[in-house]
Parts: sequence; structure tokens; C-alpha cells
Amino acid sequence: YEIWGPLFFGSIKAFNEKFDVKNDPQNVEIDFVESRVSDHSALEAVFNLVERYQAEGKSIKLKHLSTDCKALLYKASTKFHEIIIEDIDDPRYHLAENPENFPKSLSEYKF
Repeated sequence: YEIWGPLFFGSIKAFNEKFDVKNDPQNVEIDFVESRVSDHSALEAVFNLVERYQAEGKSIKLKHLSTDCKALLYKASTKFHEIIIEDIDDPRYHLAENPENFPKSLSEYKF
């Protein structure tokens, strides 16, 4: 499975409807390269999905999570240490620090 867009309280229903736990293969991978776990609702949805697959005796792996998403999941449950695949291709996001120190305002840049 590939997840697109942020996973948050407003997208949980669509996220949950994407999966067919009973009919899915024995080994399932969920790719988050184009997504982020954005809030507690998303965290809970991922945790509950993992529980559902494990209750069916199936293996589930999560891959391409950003560093902050992995930290959030690891903090929520030690179970995620067995489920998350760490990879060199995991996304890395950087936020600008101290934007007030930029040499000119964003409106002056040509994007």
C-alpha cells in the first residue's frame, strides 16, 4: 500500500477504508514516502491497523517514515520497533529556523 498526503483526523476514514485485512496477503507493507503521521488520530489509526493485521496472524511493515514520524510512533508503543523498516531512503524534512532573519521576505523570491 502507498499512502498519499498527510494522515490526520480528517483523513482517517479514507485511510481505514483502504485496507482489506482479511483478504490481504500474509505480508503487508505500507509506504509512507508521500505521507506524514500528523496528529494523535493518525497515530491511533496506524496503531489500530497494526493490531488488526496482527490479530489475523499477518505481518505488517511500515516504511519510508520521516524521522519525526518514527519518533512519534516509537514513543507511542515499543511495538513499532518491530514494524518500522529503517532505510537510507526515508524522507528527511527540514524546517526553516528564524525566518525573521532571512535576507528578504518570501514575497520577494520568484518561485
